[in-house]
Amino acid sequence: MLGLTLRSLRAEAVRMALSALAVVLGVAFIAGTLIFVDGMRAAAYERAGTFDRHTDLGVYAQRDPIAPALVDRVQAVDGVAAAEGELTGTAGVVGSDGRPVIGYAVLAAIPTDPALRSYDVVAGRLPDRTGEVVLDAATVEEEGFTLGAPVRVGGTGGAARPYTLVGTVDVAGTTRDVGGPFIGLVGPDALAVTGEKGYGRIMVAARPGVDDETLAARLAAVAGDGTQVKTRQEILDDAVDEAVRDLRQFMMVLLTFAAVAVVVAAFVIANTFAIVLAQRTRRTALLRLVGATRQQVFAATLLESAVVGFVASAAGVLLGAGLAAGMGALLSRWDVPVGGGGLTVTPGTVLVSLVLGTVLTVGAALLPAWRGTRVPPVAALTDAAVQPARGAGALRLAAGALVLAAGVAALLGAAAVGQVVLVAAGGVLAFLGIVLFGPMLVPAMVRVLGWPARRLAGATGGLAVANAVRNPRRVAATSTALVIGIGLVSAFVVGAQSTKDGIERSVDAEIGVDFLVTGIGGDLPARLVTELAARPELGVVHEQRAAVADDIEVRAAHPALVGRTLTGVSAGDLDAFGPGTVLVHRELAAARGWTVGAPVTVKGRQFRVAAVVDDDSAPLAASRTPEGHVVDVVDGDFTALFPDERGYLAEVEPADGVGAEQARSAIEAVLARYPTANLMDQAAYKNMLTGTVDMVLAFVTALLGLAVVIALVGVANTLSLSVVERTRENAVLRAVGMTRGRMRAMLAVEAVLTALVGAVLGLGLGTGVSAAAMALLARIGGDFHVVLPAGRLALILGIAAAAALLASVLPARRALARPVVEALHDE
Repeated sequence: MLGLTLRSLRAEAVRMALSALAVVLGVAFIAGTLIFVDGMRAAAYERAGTFDRHTDLGVYAQRDPIAPALVDRVQAVDGVAAAEGELTGTAGVVGSDGRPVIGYAVLAAIPTDPALRSYDVVAGRLPDRTGEVVLDAATVEEEGFTLGAPVRVGGTGGAARPYTLVGTVDVAGTTRDVGGPFIGLVGPDALAVTGEKGYGRIMVAARPGVDDETLAARLAAVAGDGTQVKTRQEILDDAVDEAVRDLRQFMMVLLTFAAVAVVVAAFVIANTFAIVLAQRTRRTALLRLVGATRQQVFAATLLESAVVGFVASAAGVLLGAGLAAGMGALLSRWDVPVGGGGLTVTPGTVLVSLVLGTVLTVGAALLPAWRGTRVPPVAALTDAAVQPARGAGALRLAAGALVLAAGVAALLGAAAVGQVVLVAAGGVLAFLGIVLFGPMLVPAMVRVLGWPARRLAGATGGLAVANAVRNPRRVAATSTALVIGIGLVSAFVVGAQSTKDGIERSVDAEIGVDFLVTGIGGDLPARLVTELAARPELGVVHEQRAAVADDIEVRAAHPALVGRTLTGVSAGDLDAFGPGTVLVHRELAAARGWTVGAPVTVKGRQFRVAAVVDDDSAPLAASRTPEGHVVDVVDGDFTALFPDERGYLAEVEPADGVGAEQARSAIEAVLARYPTANLMDQAAYKNMLTGTVDMVLAFVTALLGLAVVIALVGVANTLSLSVVERTRENAVLRAVGMTRGRMRAMLAVEAVLTALVGAVLGLGLGTGVSAAAMALLARIGGDFHVVLPAGRLALILGIAAAAALLASVLPARRALARPVVEALHDE
């Protein structure tokens, strides 16, 4: 049996090639992910402590920033050679053309004591005093800055001011390489630019011979509560833990999509072995007739699957290494800082990939192998290979109908119950229902979708439909593999379009002006709004701010804008809204018995209720208080209540009689001094908010695309094996006059129908899951509903059909390769 199994493998290597390809692709995804992440992990260990090469201990802030005075006290501790405060934040650089340098910038306070400096200087030197700055070498080269020249730097602390460029540093591949400029200033300048009141930590260098534990105890005594002292080893461990934790999360995301591809591959493999073993019915029966036991036949099939799985897994590991290298090169080309450490192929990754691929293949072959042992020896004396296929049992179909109904019910009830888990459970149950009920559902859909083919192609189309449905289990398994990938893709496509539409409606409801000024990476710079308001070309300048006091969310509002965004007034008059008054939202007024004209106290200050308002619009950010517990005050009153509270968005409207372009020029003139602020109109603001959705959708679609490719490989595999099975039948058709072109058309229609059914079911499943998710979001809060992107959904169907046409080329060539007379004698 062992020799026979190995000879069968050699003889049918081509027949198993497409099945092996499914395993190769699935394993490659997993191996590539592990190899890529291992490389990043190795680089993370190398980078750990890049900026702490000379730091022996650190004093870290746990709650409030560390006051500069504490740095001086730490410096005076016995055993301390040097101590300086460090913080990291964001800022902006004004380029040589007078415009902000594009990209998220990182600012860091650089020590002035040589004992603590750990930066790699490319040219010049590090800053020694206030008024000096260093930038990363890439930014200096791109902008054409020269050493000794002034460079304007600004952040949330105020307008940009000139600093003397004294050097360039190399931060590529480090934690401070995030795709934009790196800005290094001495501590006082870093505090001023960022607007921070203190440092994030104090870097400490110990004197020679001082024990770290002893010095740590002394520092803890001086630093007091609200701080934590860490030794050098703890600093390095935390840096590694943080990097590895992020990598672990990234790896889990990739492996989740890899698992989808592996599940699809399992469907393809199981279907392949079911077809191959069905075509070996007579051979299996003959083996049983000459003495082979069922156990031997079963073991031989599993051995065959193990060999196929192992070889395909080995190829998958090699392809995975190539994918990892390509991924790193692609991200580097896109200027995405991945911190790659090259290819790191560990024995664990190779072993996991080989075992997973082999176990997957053997597991997928178990059921077909067991069914193969049920062949009676007498089948060797019959024409078993052309016996009609057996349909699914009544029990399976009944269970499938019940599970499918339960899944649909869960999706419909998710919003009513308000449970996210019902959305996921409904999707899973609906898919399982399709799998179980598929032998009845899929052939019925093939007949329906095949009606145009029968009308247009006549007998050729009719034969294609008949061939597609002659084995219900086979066509169901082939189509179901497509349902997984296309279902997930369509769910994300519909969900993304619906989310974008909801965000855009939220912007329309929350924003009442044409121009918006937003902070890049944080709040708006100090005094920016004041300077905008001072421009005569601008009429309304309102900074969106909010804070919480006494379990009430207090929001800044502008009398000229509130009527544009509020959905209604329950009592009172919006015209009465002004200094010393508040707008109370309906739920809060009902809860506390507040009425129009009544005095209310907010943070110790008394106001009068001008109106009770409704606000059912979708908030752009989650409320920080119980639903409806909101009051609005004018900008001046809000500043008096919360003088240090900043916002990330300002609404700007031209003054009466001022054109849009003139107003834009006035805003840009102010923003030229603020590199961390950005001007947008409503359309650009919507694009900014929805850009992340598009990016995530592209990322997800690319990852799920492999699952769809594997499923289409399954279509080609099924069609190719069916051609082998119908060799004599196809020869008869050619003998009675079917042309080569009609033979190709018949196989193409069969492939397209199989793929289209899977695509239609996938689109239906994905749309249903997205509809349930949107209904749930609408119930939780927000104006969300399902939006069907007809163009993209049609594109998915078109791609599936086109890929199926391509998948039919090789099977058609194989069907036409053998002469008719030779094919008629095929056994």
